[in-house]
Amino acid sequence: MATAPQLDAADATSSAQASSAQAVVPFQQMTLRGTDGKDITLPPSKFTVVCFLGTQCPLAKLYGGRLQDLSDRYADRGVNFVGVNSNVQDSPAEIDAYAREHRVHFPMVKDADQSIADALKATRTPEVFVLDALGIVRYQGRIDDQYEPGRARAEPSRNDLDDAIAALLAGEPVKNPETAGVGCLITRVKRPEDNEPSKVTVTFNRDIAPILNTHCVECHRPGEIGPMELTDYDEVIGWGQMILEVIDEKRMPPWHADPAVGHYEGERIMPRADRDTIAKWIDEGMAEGDAADLPPQQHFASGWHLETKPDAELPMRDRPFLVPSEGIIEYQYFVVDPGWKTDQWIQAAQVIPGDASVVHHCIVFVRPPDGSLFNGIGWLGAYVPGQRTFALPPGHARRIPAGSKLVFQMHYTPNGRETNDQSRVGVWRIPESEVTHEVTTQIAINHEFEIPPENGDFEVKMTKDSFYAGGRMLGITPHMHLRGKSFRLDATWKDGKTETMLSVPHYDFNWQHWYAFRKPVDLDAIQSLEMTVTFDNSRGNPVNPSPEEYVSWGDQTHEEMAIAFFDVATPVGAIENNFLKGVDLSDADEQRIKDLTQQFADQFRKQMDRDGDGTIAKEETPQGFQRYMFRHMDENGDQVLDAAEIESVAHDRAVNTVLK
Repeated sequence: MATAPQLDAADATSSAQASSAQAVVPFQQMTLRGTDGKDITLPPSKFTVVCFLGTQCPLAKLYGGRLQDLSDRYADRGVNFVGVNSNVQDSPAEIDAYAREHRVHFPMVKDADQSIADALKATRTPEVFVLDALGIVRYQGRIDDQYEPGRARAEPSRNDLDDAIAALLAGEPVKNPETAGVGCLITRVKRPEDNEPSKVTVTFNRDIAPILNTHCVECHRPGEIGPMELTDYDEVIGWGQMILEVIDEKRMPPWHADPAVGHYEGERIMPRADRDTIAKWIDEGMAEGDAADLPPQQHFASGWHLETKPDAELPMRDRPFLVPSEGIIEYQYFVVDPGWKTDQWIQAAQVIPGDASVVHHCIVFVRPPDGSLFNGIGWLGAYVPGQRTFALPPGHARRIPAGSKLVFQMHYTPNGRETNDQSRVGVWRIPESEVTHEVTTQIAINHEFEIPPENGDFEVKMTKDSFYAGGRMLGITPHMHLRGKSFRLDATWKDGKTETMLSVPHYDFNWQHWYAFRKPVDLDAIQSLEMTVTFDNSRGNPVNPSPEEYVSWGDQTHEEMAIAFFDVATPVGAIENNFLKGVDLSDADEQRIKDLTQQFADQFRKQMDRDGDGTIAKEETPQGFQRYMFRHMDENGDQVLDAAEIESVAHDRAVNTVLK
């Protein structure tokens, strides 16, 4: 092996500044073996950067290329980089493939016995250690602060590794010599001699595989967005401690509704008993068990979820979208003309991602022609990892007006390699004669807010108190951006009772859940729905892009939204029917409707009519209102809301208020 080089003045100064309590790690004297089993000898250097990496860890994938860039920059300044893989589940072939895919050219070491990880007390991938020529650890921890599990900033605000190397080469002390490592745990597997078979009560084949099949495998299998596969024993044991960590931190399975408030269709909740079984299996040494106990592999449909093929299949565009290897990608929007000359009644829609490993979610909206009679915001369908597609109940369908276009909203999450995506949507139609209920997506929205700087608990309220007769609420999706903190839906019933119907105490922008009620909610019995949204604009929010700024409404992720989407089923014709049909009103009710109509119209003009001319041009309204509401009020499609159009909507709201 190489001998330690002589120190120059800067090196000597740097070493003298090291704490006498720092242990010396004899890294240069350790046996380093490459993926081919041959010894690796590192050339003499002033400093060695030891990078612990894993082939499937999402952060190790994102940082592989960045580490190589640093290696290239410091190569002629006496700094060596070496990668170390201490994961028992990563084979030499997988390590080589990782290096090729993420353009890593510095040496890669297979730490088969985890002795290097033990010597440096490494716990995660990616975690880095900077050693001087004497083997003293001068920096350890993260590479920078851009990425954390499930979180990403647009760019790093601290470049910890780069700053540490620069300081050491200049003979200066490292300002932050130790930072918390972030990423995937390096599971320490008990040596065979440490296991006592007589004490093994939990095995993978009998106890753990069924739990993973129930809660994890739908996403953690080949071709899906889960970064690792959890179907094989040799793979799973390397993730054992990480699996337990993400369960305990409630990052997995991904579900954010408070079960103490309510339960919903398709919820992902792991029982405490299953978690404890996994913990016990890890503690006992992760025994494989009898092969006869292993349950058969689950079958997952690789294409369409329904029994029949869709009646129409539409790609998001005629060519793929190139997803870069890293960074934050703003939502992408693609407009498709399906060429439908007549109204379409859609009972089911399924989105299939082109590359599920990078498509976090996709929502397909309907953009009807200007001036067409259309209710709701035009939600057609969505893809969220692990969410199954089901047809609407018999007789239920969404109406797409003739001449409509489809808008694909794509949310991509890079995984460390460039890839192409061309997602598509399939739709299943039913004849109009079979439709009994029209399903629409309604919204509650508040675009009149401004979040102060450094405010960690800013509250925004939304109310919905206008419903069509006979309507039933099927489910709800709250939507905020990076500062979204929590969401609560409260109902006030006509009998005076109040009830919390949904609580999301820890909202996560990365997961756009649709919370489907197990029993549809009768809206005729509800007086109003009130929503409370909280935002965290403080520095304590790890994904907050700018806690020092005021934040208002906007489409971009660095801005904010306060929206709730409701799926509502209404008897066919109820939307078009006059609210007062068949209803006898007293003179007092008639006068109240008149007064409320004027009140609502005046309030609307005060909010929107910036130039005070009595009409409201589209460009006078906020972006969120333009996207979701304007076209429904603009009956003649002239891009201006005149007095009649404003009062028409105000009158409908007044009637609903009185009839309640």
